[in-house]
Amino acid sequence: MIICHCMSITEDEIRRAVDWMRAADSDTLITPGKVYRALGKKADCGGCLPLFMGVMQSCESLEVPPNLRNLKKIPNSGERHEGRR
Repeated sequence: MIICHCMSITEDEIRRAVDWMRAADSDTLITPGKVYRALGKKADCGGCLPLFMGVMQSCESLEVPPNLRNLKKIPNSGERHEGRR
C-alpha cells in the first residue's frame, strides 16, 4: 500500500527501512525523518505523517533502545527546574 503519494513510499519500504536501521545500529532512535533519509527521500506536504507514523509504530523493531528508556526525571515538588517552581 502506498503511504506517501508525494514521494511514492510504500508500507513495505517503511518497514524494511526501520528493520535495516535497527539492524545497523541497535542503539539508534528511529524517527520519521531518519526513515525518509534512509529511503533517499524527504517529506513534502506532510499529509501522510499520521499514516507513516502508524506504519512505523506497528514495526516490531521500532522499540526504544534500553539505554534511552526512562530518561525523564520528574523533579521533586520543592526543587526548582529551569528557574521555575
